[in-house]
Amino acid sequence: MAEISASLVKELREKTGVGMMDCKKALAETAGDIEAAVDWLRKKGLASAAKKAGRIAAEGLVAVAAKGGKGALVEINAETDFVARNEQFQGFVRSVGELALDQGDDVAQLKAAKLADGKTIDEELTALIATIGENMNFRRAKLLSVSQGVVASYMHSAIAPGLGKIGVLVALESTADAGKLADLGKQIAMHVAAANPLFLSVESVDHTALDRERAVLTEQAATSGKPANVIEKMVEGRIRKYYEEVVLLEQLFVIDGETKIAKVVENAAKTLGAPVKLTGFVRFALGEGIDKEQKDFAAEVAAQLGR
Repeated sequence: MAEISASLVKELREKTGVGMMDCKKALAETAGDIEAAVDWLRKKGLASAAKKAGRIAAEGLVAVAAKGGKGALVEINAETDFVARNEQFQGFVRSVGELALDQGDDVAQLKAAKLADGKTIDEELTALIATIGENMNFRRAKLLSVSQGVVASYMHSAIAPGLGKIGVLVALESTADAGKLADLGKQIAMHVAAANPLFLSVESVDHTALDRERAVLTEQAATSGKPANVIEKMVEGRIRKYYEEVVLLEQLFVIDGETKIAKVVENAAKTLGAPVKLTGFVRFALGEGIDKEQKDFAAEVAAQLGR
């Protein structure tokens, strides 16, 4: 067998954009023939997938899977909203969500996990990229669980069961009736989808975010020219308002617009006849935080016209 040098692997990688290990394997399979190795990669769907890897993928689907005391969210991105309507892509995303429910939310480990057809998630994703013709990315996953109680789920803008653009999980610990707990959890999950809280409780607020907010509010209040003790009270009042905006338990329930979520949970515990504790939540909004390409179509047309 021909010796596969590092320079040969590097050349194939630059030619195809495929990972080093796959390039080395392709060269080994083709006795070091670069062109044959390119064809080998293409037949495996790897070269065509790699060519698309640089394109921005901010569309796709969020999937939710929940069973009793566990729930999982996953987000898999594609380049266009059109792919989200593809039944093959939908089936894949749903399968990944169900697998995350059983195997956890470590994306690297999940990519190596096998689906029902024997392929790994990573292999199936590569095949989909080659088949559908768009860049795709398994971006993130999150698992929530409780020892006793339920993890309720909600999918906003669902395009198929368990699939959509905003997925939410809410964990409730309690010995109360599971069905009634699930109803409560779904209502709170709908609230989370609409209100987009950043933290569960005041105690869990990130200190860096809080310090930054306090600094901004203090500087704003200082322009009033009021005494320091008055400014301090003004800032504390605004901090409370900040908590009401970003902390789930401090937010007003969107369904009635007047009861804090903490009170909603407290009232439910009395009704259900058992303590209820809201222990966590997760909200995935499709494409959030991804820098999307902004095209200036007028400039493109002008450039094509030579202006």
